[in-house]
Amino acid sequence: MIKNSYPYLLAILATILGLFGCQPSAGPSHSAQSSYLKIRGETMGTYYQITYRDSLERDLQPGIDSLLLAINEEVSTYIDSSVISRFNQSVDGLQLTGTERHFIINLMKSREVHALSEGAFDPTVMPLVNYWGFGYTGKNPVTGVDSLEVGRLLRLVGLSRITGVDSLGPGRLRKPDPGMQLDFSAIAKGYGVDQVGAYLESHGVKDYLVDIGGEALARGLSPRGAAWRIGINLPSEDAGLTDLYSSVEIRDKALATSGNYRNLYESNGVKFSHTINPFTGFPERRYLLSASIVADDCMTADALATTCMVLGLERSRELIEGLSGVDAYLIFSAEDGSMAVWASTGMAAYSPTR
Repeated sequence: MIKNSYPYLLAILATILGLFGCQPSAGPSHSAQSSYLKIRGETMGTYYQITYRDSLERDLQPGIDSLLLAINEEVSTYIDSSVISRFNQSVDGLQLTGTERHFIINLMKSREVHALSEGAFDPTVMPLVNYWGFGYTGKNPVTGVDSLEVGRLLRLVGLSRITGVDSLGPGRLRKPDPGMQLDFSAIAKGYGVDQVGAYLESHGVKDYLVDIGGEALARGLSPRGAAWRIGINLPSEDAGLTDLYSSVEIRDKALATSGNYRNLYESNGVKFSHTINPFTGFPERRYLLSASIVADDCMTADALATTCMVLGLERSRELIEGLSGVDAYLIFSAEDGSMAVWASTGMAAYSPTR
């Protein structure tokens, strides 16, 4: 179910049209309107790009970098000393002091989406993510599927079995099996986006776009004096990061996209994607090619985008239509092999274009 861990997190959402270059660089640069600044960097195994308007022209990058580092030190499975790694390495759980705010919020939001999706979103698929070669143990393609091993690892899946902490405070987070592990890679980027947005707002910034690896949060006005225009990638294995299928315009909303068309590999003629189905234990390869979600916050959008990739087209439509304040743009493979789109009614407000 989970989008693969940090080194393989790719920008499936698309390039921000006309706003950024492709390579990260240090320090702020000025846009055509001098009050807008742009900063770029790296985090969570991918890039971040931020455009914000500040009449004081302050360089807020050092504070943003410190914030993102603090988040990684709690939720990155690639840092052995992180909170999530210490939990994963533990025998029966981990004593939390209550200072692990980033970790706990990711856990609580995961539980919320897990319940909402009836288990389709489940960060305890970490052992399976590693088995299929998309986790922190390295990208090791599976050359021969061991169904017995997949079945054994599948018995470790079940977020509801991890108990003991359900609020921001001290407590012991318990797991019934030493092999159970967590992976927040399908939600942590969205969380990071929201936290950077909150940091900007704490400094009086009202107009900004935050993009971490393709997950984005837009507030206020763009340098064009209008909503922020964001592209949605062409969901094809052969497409480049700048090949767009559509674009949308959002303001005071977040947008996240998940898909199975980039981070995959082929072994013995079989293609394996990074989205692991928590019900089967196998990589998901439905005819739903990508799911773009618009929501009030990026953490929700991020988690729901992955959830849709697990559920498939029809069940995703049912889920999204039952949610308030959430819209979806689902690209799928039609019977004739062409690409088709299902968009929720509310997507019309964001002017999706081809």
